[in-house]
Amino acid sequence: MLKIGSYEFTSRLLLGTGKYPDFDIQKEAVAVSGAEILTFSVRRMNIFEPSLPNFLEKLDLKKYILLPNTAGAKTAIEAVRIAKLAKASGLCDMIKVEVIGCQKTLLPDPIETLKASEELLKEGFTVLPYTSDDVLLAKRLEELGCHAIMPGASPIGSGQGIINPLNLSFIIEQAKVPIIIDAGIGTPSDAAVAMELGADGVLLNTAVSGANDPVKMALAMKLAIEAGRLGFEAGRIPKKRYATASSPSEGMSFS
Repeated sequence: MLKIGSYEFTSRLLLGTGKYPDFDIQKEAVAVSGAEILTFSVRRMNIFEPSLPNFLEKLDLKKYILLPNTAGAKTAIEAVRIAKLAKASGLCDMIKVEVIGCQKTLLPDPIETLKASEELLKEGFTVLPYTSDDVLLAKRLEELGCHAIMPGASPIGSGQGIINPLNLSFIIEQAKVPIIIDAGIGTPSDAAVAMELGADGVLLNTAVSGANDPVKMALAMKLAIEAGRLGFEAGRIPKKRYATASSPSEGMSFS
């Protein structure tokens, strides 16, 4: 069970809703993924004007918890403003804080992310900040009271997978709130590795929406995350320098 603030989920896959070839494929991919949390950019939604196009129109939103994000914000002030717009529309009190500090790499601004998270916590939001894989920054965000931390595996949309598993493992080991690996996941094996490290969940979008067959990839990601979690809970064998026979030698007729 994944617990974020007062919310509980059986699925550990958080899915983005953007960049699908069409709304029918988006709907089918979301359905087979088993995801219960869907994230979207508030700036892409016409949340106060029902007559304008809605890119979530094919989805039965009663089945999901929506996780608005502040994508596009470059400062804490902008992120807080976007979050308040989302909350005022009645979507959800959860918010993924995303403050981009570098337009080329789309890496988050740590200072502005801290400021925005602190302000939104004061406002009563359930706050999930997107961060780099900086161990101390993750700790500071948890100390502020953030309900989950979302370190990136690699730059957004890059599909490079997990480039710093050591840092992610340090973050996971020390955290007392859920750690959700966000950004850069390219393949189901990337998602499985994240879960084997002990992550509580994975958020992804482009790896599914940009696949040749988004529906099949959504299912693959679901299974990979489930397999990775099971592997983590089961516990892997220790690595050894030399071979160890698979069968016991005791009681054998010949030696």
